[in-house]
Amino acid sequence: MKAVFHEGEKGLAGVQYGSVEKPEVSKGEIRVKLKTAGLNHRDLLVPNRHDEKDPYFILGSDGAGIIDDVGENVTGVQPGEEVIINPALGWEKNSAAPPAGFEIMGFPYHGTFGEYVTVPAENVLPKPSHLSWEEAGTFALAAMTAYRALFTRGNLKSGETVFIPGATGGTGIFLIQMAKSAGARVIISSRSEDKRQKALSLGADFAVGNDEDWKESLKDEQIDLIIESVGAATFNKALGVLKTGGTLTAFGSSTGDTIDFNLRSFFYGQFNLLGTTMASTEELKEASEFAAKNNIKPIIDSVYKLSDFKKAFDEIEKGGMMGKIVFSLDA
Repeated sequence: MKAVFHEGEKGLAGVQYGSVEKPEVSKGEIRVKLKTAGLNHRDLLVPNRHDEKDPYFILGSDGAGIIDDVGENVTGVQPGEEVIINPALGWEKNSAAPPAGFEIMGFPYHGTFGEYVTVPAENVLPKPSHLSWEEAGTFALAAMTAYRALFTRGNLKSGETVFIPGATGGTGIFLIQMAKSAGARVIISSRSEDKRQKALSLGADFAVGNDEDWKESLKDEQIDLIIESVGAATFNKALGVLKTGGTLTAFGSSTGDTIDFNLRSFFYGQFNLLGTTMASTEELKEASEFAAKNNIKPIIDSVYKLSDFKKAFDEIEKGGMMGKIVFSLDA
């Protein structure tokens, strides 16, 4: 089968498109013939973690397709069913943190950037009927991350105000739509005026520029919750507009992992600082039901053939997109 995989030289230089073995179905597994697969920033990073001496691995965490075969002891599903891939391996029930052994599809285990993928039986969910194949193929990772950040960790309630710096990527768009559907006031930031306008069209109530004085622009707001994924570039600036006793939930650090902040201001502010990443199978099911009930969909920025993966990787690396990048695997 054809796939995008990493082999040899570390980093993106070792990522290539070519023929690999079609996966066999083992006991307790399902094989899915993929129709679409979503590209995430994670796919740019994992090639740096792959040892040059190790066998190839197929990239990709998100995907959707049709069950092709089921292994021994698999019940409740059958070939022909339309499904999405749950990328959280080994985290079934909602918990304070993932259990030991938790992994994300696409490294160290083979991922979704191929014509077929095998996964444990519990790692497929019915394809939400309100989603197209392109939308379904890029739904899971961003939706489950947003859902856990907002509700499980952030404990967002109707009537509260949430501020989402940089809310123009795939997860950010889910954050906007989910928070609005829950009855919250939503404020976002972006460097781009076009993206700020797009966020407003998706339901955001107010948008500020990243280069603005947020304390001045947001002086009339009582911000209960901040969902922070940008990292060093916005963390302190965001913390400076959080109301006393408010909560900041962080799940990303695209502009740097290390920050300095004033500890005295932090404890005087009675702030809550929470970390989160991904989510459990239970939360993905809840997110899928929530999205279907409220007609929440990912925004698709562009669709590429798998053989054009370099163009897709270039686009996500530059960061100019609004929404998600998807690979089409239809012949």
